[in-house]
Amino acid sequence: MRLLLYNIRYGTGHKKGFHLPIPYAGFFKKTATNLQRIIDFIRTVNPDIIGLVEVDSGSYRASNTCQAEQIARELDYHFVVETKYSNTSLVHRMPIIRQQSNALLSRDEIIDCSFHYFSQGVKRLIIKAELEQVAIFVVHLSLKFRHRQNQLSQLYSLIKATQKEIIVAGDFNTFWGDKELKLFLAATGLESANVGNAPSHPSHAPYREIDYILHSPGIRIDDFFIPDVKLSDHAPLVCDFSCLSASSGKHSATAGNRMLKQLP
Repeated sequence: MRLLLYNIRYGTGHKKGFHLPIPYAGFFKKTATNLQRIIDFIRTVNPDIIGLVEVDSGSYRASNTCQAEQIARELDYHFVVETKYSNTSLVHRMPIIRQQSNALLSRDEIIDCSFHYFSQGVKRLIIKAELEQVAIFVVHLSLKFRHRQNQLSQLYSLIKATQKEIIVAGDFNTFWGDKELKLFLAATGLESANVGNAPSHPSHAPYREIDYILHSPGIRIDDFFIPDVKLSDHAPLVCDFSCLSASSGKHSATAGNRMLKQLP
């Protein structure tokens, strides 16, 4: 199977024109043209699973349309999407920002999905989606080191309660380097698909490794590469993998009050 992880920066683009006429003005511009470029890129990669970080789920800049749904409809995926901020967060009430989300898309049926929220940090969402043989976690960790370490501890608890093979994909914001993950990887037994520690940020001249695809030992990595694509400030990660054995059990997670969204 092929997994694409991509922080698309809400489709707002990168570099050219993003900071004009004022810094970060691109966050408030319409995104239709660049999103179509992203969709065209995804079509060339032809992934089975897509983990999307920083998706606009319906603000005015996306013409009140959910970007994850648009991608799913054009390319024929099932999908789940949710805001990154908990209902109790003040950020959740702010225009534009309250539509800032993460998403997971899959060619295969999404058997189960649950949304969890870290207790610290502004970006708190954990998406857990179960496919037939693998459970996928999509995360976007905090900008603050202390909060990230607390979030990794909570993510560990969710992983240990999961019986299927596991992939954790997301923007970890590990500004202190991969040493931030050493204890987490040792505790969970997860491994990085990016064995060469290739950087993905910023996309125009990468020098940081902050985007990760982590996997359990029962998953074999057949290929891994980072395309030279500059449609966001992050470059995408592409990972081909195989499950060495089917899981005999299934973790029954609490789905809360969100609904699984699947296309007809």
